[in-house]
Parts: sequence; C-alpha cells; structure tokens
Amino acid sequence: MPIDLTCDDGVAIVTINRPERRNAFDAAHYRALSEAWIVIRDDPAIRAAIITGAGDRAFSAGADIKSFTAEPPPLGEIMLTQAGQLLNRGLDIWKPVIAAVNGACLGGGMTLLLATDIRIAAAHATFGVPEVKRGLFPANGGTQRLLQQLPHAIAMEMLLTGDAIDAATAERWGLVNHVVEADALMPAALDVARRIAANAPLGVQAAKELALRSRDLDLASGLRLEQAMLRLLQTSDDVREGAAAFAEKRPPRFTGR
Repeated sequence: MPIDLTCDDGVAIVTINRPERRNAFDAAHYRALSEAWIVIRDDPAIRAAIITGAGDRAFSAGADIKSFTAEPPPLGEIMLTQAGQLLNRGLDIWKPVIAAVNGACLGGGMTLLLATDIRIAAAHATFGVPEVKRGLFPANGGTQRLLQQLPHAIAMEMLLTGDAIDAATAERWGLVNHVVEADALMPAALDVARRIAANAPLGVQAAKELALRSRDLDLASGLRLEQAMLRLLQTSDDVREGAAAFAEKRPPRFTGR
C-alpha cells in the first residue's frame, strides 16, 4: 500500500510507505493520504494521529518530480477546491497530529509538517523547501505557514535559497519540539500521542480548533467564540466524568460525548 494506516488504543499511525523513492508523493500517494486523513477525521475511535515515513532516510522528499510531467493539469481543476483535500490543503482535522520525522523532510514533506501540531525529529533529520531550485515555490501552505511559524528572516532565507537546515537548527528555531535518537523516535511520538488520547477528546479538539482559528480572528471575536465553545462543552458527559474522577481520585474514562 502507498499509505499505511493503523490504529491502536485511540492512536492512528499514518506511514508514507515508499522508502525506495524517499517517500516521495506521486498522484496515488496523494489520493491515499487524502483518504487516510478523512478516516482519521471521521472515526470517533481515533483521538490522535502520528504521521511518519517508512525507513530511516526520509520523512518525505515531497512530490515525486519524475511522476509529474511539465504539462499542467486542465485549468478547470483549479476550481475543484474540495477535491483530494489534505491536512495541509483544505482539510480540517481537529484531532491532534504529531509528526515523527525520521529523515529528510523536504518540499511537500515540509509543507505537510507545517500543518501538524507537534513535531519530533530524529537527530539526522533535515528540513527544507527546495522548490525554487526547480523553478517552483512551496505550495500547499509552504509560503503561508512557514512565515507564521518561523522568524521572518529565517523563513525567508529557507524560502528563497531553497537550502535545508539540520534537526538541531530546526529545534532551536521552534520548528520541531524535540530531537531524539533515531531508535527513540516512534516511542517518543507514541508517548505524546497516548498522553493526548487519554484526555477528553472534545476538549482536546476544541482547544486545537480555537487555537488555529485565533490566527484569523481579532481578540474580541476569539474570546467570544471561546466562551461559546466552553459553554457548549459544559453540557458534555466528559465534563461530568472529569469532575467525578477528580473527586474520586481515579483516572477519568472519557467517551467523547
């Protein structure tokens, strides 16, 4: 399969499975990844997700240039904004997504990373948007999210030179949360995912949605939306369960209702 999807104990793991091509995306991989994200979005049993690449060379080297010709697609496709949605292009997934970066994270791999919530990288990982070296620019959010998530000068240097940075530099600038040895990568990602999955799913998803929407709202509107969402969650079974578990000094058993 081009994209592997497994789920255990509330945590989904998405693996880009094309190590012989450094987990580069062709059209089939993009379609399969879109389908995997929709499953994660819609399955209530899934509370958090991890995205990684097969092997130890690459998270993803981005679009497979050899599989895409220089002939552009029909112009009408630009209007199909709901077709083949991805995490980094149009698809809203309020469940937390953790990136386990197991190697080179370039081009489309980097724009995918920028749409995740928490990032853990192996020490040998590298990060870059080399599209300008190929006559293009990093689409699917590359020119938008990079400037939101890194200091202006650092983001512009990466965008305009196309040069990559190493994992230590990425951690220093806050692009990734933690850098670990390669054999500790998935255990570290799973630890974070399981801690998230143990929390109240409605509360977690509301926190993510409100945080992301804050980028496009003025403070007064954001506070009002936050107030309305809080009032809504106060009617949930999970709020009652959280209070009962606290009073009884036991782990809560959240159901997402």
